[in-house]
Amino acid sequence: MNTKSFTGSTKYILDEELAKIVNISMVLEMPLLLKGEPGTGKTMLAHAIADSLQMRLIILNVKSNMKLIEALYQYDTLTRLNDSRFGDSDRNVSDIHEYLKMGKIGQAFTSEERCVLLIDEIDKAETEFQDDMLDVLDQMQFDIMETDDVVKALHRPVIIITSNAKRDLSDPFLGRCNFHHIAFPDPKMMRNIITVHFPDIPRRLAENAIGIFYELRELEGIEKKPATRELINWIRALSADPDFREGETIQKEIPYLGVLFKKSGDYQKSANTLLKKRFFRN
Repeated sequence: MNTKSFTGSTKYILDEELAKIVNISMVLEMPLLLKGEPGTGKTMLAHAIADSLQMRLIILNVKSNMKLIEALYQYDTLTRLNDSRFGDSDRNVSDIHEYLKMGKIGQAFTSEERCVLLIDEIDKAETEFQDDMLDVLDQMQFDIMETDDVVKALHRPVIIITSNAKRDLSDPFLGRCNFHHIAFPDPKMMRNIITVHFPDIPRRLAENAIGIFYELRELEGIEKKPATRELINWIRALSADPDFREGETIQKEIPYLGVLFKKSGDYQKSANTLLKKRFFRN
């Protein structure tokens, strides 16, 4: 088992509290449930853990109509039927194992080395899916009905579960997980994040970009607030503008609002709002 501690990565700024809950979850071998608004780095944390500890990352993107069996394994009955009818395949039609494919949880269980299993946006799933999935993760095994085989985990994966809180999770589900709420970064933390992505960024550019970004997030009636990834892309867009690179002062409007706002109503509100300060790089 990999016993290394996670201390962050070159692209992920980790606060002390989050570092502690990540590492204790790995020691206790318990799933870590992360909540927070979109763009707070819940999904990227799993990527950072896998990258830092040099572990394979397996991602289960949860859908609203997903059945648990899809995450465990799939039995390809159609291909088997076609093989039996046409007989032009190298597969042994009488062997069901030839037509079984592991789902994301199945892949994590059968991995030769310990891996990171990211279960992304669990709140999209029905309560039954959530609770049944935790049963499987508790037992670290599941049955294949078609063959009566039992798939047992070769290694207990590091399990990261994310939720955007669109649907309440059941008490039994919550009781089986460690929990951490990732708050949206404050301006000081955001400055550290931006410096990681843009180590050579001029100080005034960073300060003004971050200041306007937080003003825009606080506009009334915004449906989808811009997140960290939008700020990073916005700074990238500003830096790619030859006029802006030469030090042009923005007097009348904030450029590239379409990078920050992806909904028409939000875009219009931001475009029509007079901000307290203007953006410049001089």
